[in-house]
Amino acid sequence: MMRLFRRKPKKVMLIGLDCASPDLIFHQLDLPNIRQLMSSWGKLESSIPCITVPAWASMTTGRDAGELGVYGFRNRADYSYNPMTVVNGSAIKAKRVWDYIGEAGKDSLVMAVPQTYPPRPIRGHLLSGFLTPGISSGFTYPAIFKQEVLKLAPAYPFDVKDFRTDDKAALLQRLFDLRETQFKVAFHMLKAKPWDFFMHVDIGLDRLHHGFWRFHDPTHRFHDPNSPFKNAVRDYYTLLDEQIGQMVEAAPDNTAVMIVSDHGVKRMDGGICLNEWLWREGWLHLEAPAPQGTLTRFEDLRVDWRKTRAWGAGGYYGRVFLNVQGREPSGVIPPESYETIRDELATQLKSIPGIHGDSINTCVMKPQEIYRQINGVAPDLLVYFGDLHYRAIGSLGHNAVVVSSNDTGPDDANHDTHGVFILHDPQSKSEGEITGMNLLHIMPQILNLMGIAITPIT
Repeated sequence: MMRLFRRKPKKVMLIGLDCASPDLIFHQLDLPNIRQLMSSWGKLESSIPCITVPAWASMTTGRDAGELGVYGFRNRADYSYNPMTVVNGSAIKAKRVWDYIGEAGKDSLVMAVPQTYPPRPIRGHLLSGFLTPGISSGFTYPAIFKQEVLKLAPAYPFDVKDFRTDDKAALLQRLFDLRETQFKVAFHMLKAKPWDFFMHVDIGLDRLHHGFWRFHDPTHRFHDPNSPFKNAVRDYYTLLDEQIGQMVEAAPDNTAVMIVSDHGVKRMDGGICLNEWLWREGWLHLEAPAPQGTLTRFEDLRVDWRKTRAWGAGGYYGRVFLNVQGREPSGVIPPESYETIRDELATQLKSIPGIHGDSINTCVMKPQEIYRQINGVAPDLLVYFGDLHYRAIGSLGHNAVVVSSNDTGPDDANHDTHGVFILHDPQSKSEGEITGMNLLHIMPQILNLMGIAITPIT
């Protein structure tokens, strides 16, 4: 882990690359501007789960997912059986790094950081990022800042629409359009607004990996070395490198530059149909069977809660919830049997084979073992199928438990547990490659670089 030293206060520029791959940035690609910034660098351990939400919130608060009470894009609001709801920035109650910076009398310029909508007041300017509903919403602080943004980009994009599609040419165009537009606005504001802390996140890289990883990775089961999109990943990283060079060039000389990613990328080998498996194994009961061959969302099923012991939620990882007496409305698992049944289910989940019938090294975690504190409604089990080479699929009606495709559209990649950490500090010597960095270290590192002392988070 990087050592913290109290130094002369300075400005900090943090450039976030959602889903950036350590292997590509550190070893595979020619990225001269990023290479020049690699005074200290290494892999950055992500949050659990390693997803955009909650990872960026964890990074900017120093709190893990359990402390935040955020376990993914969608969360259970309570212990009812109601569908999960999307969580935006209002779910984050902890102070963000720019809140501490403002309390120290310094200005922040926060651009396109995921899960910052709706904007909260800060000292400085904020343009919200991923999960913003659109340009008709109040997506800036102060509110008048929105006019400046829309003057530069009347159709400012917060994300790439329909990134799970077979129309790769159109998707690639949307990706580069998003990058050019977001950079145009961020670069202009970087030069026009006062700031001591600048943060900008690119979400397009994540969407690029999901849409084009098969064309880059020769180990991908659908790899096509002759595809016209074989250089899409390289070209996007090259553009990012050029833009990073321009931003660094525009920053004052005393600026420490940090490049981070919230998680990495991993090829997707297939999907594990979690609720399909729970139903077939007798953990989940339905009042009427799901039609086979016709996929049905879990939310649209008629679940017999009086007999159901467990159900799941799909996504980049699997979430499993137990139906516990006294906790859920129609709970069936006695509290005294909870741990025994949870362990039994965890063992069974680990034994689900991969697409070739082989063992896939599935990791099953209990929230009490990985979080410093648990708030909100945490899953009873968190499941990384196949060490994240497989995503979890929540729908029913599949002809098999293990499938080769995603039920929400074409997807080439899943997330990896480690992202990127790079720091160039003009006032300190290079440390080279470092180990042991966790995204929870980023917030205190920023404040340390700026000479701002806070009470350690415990």
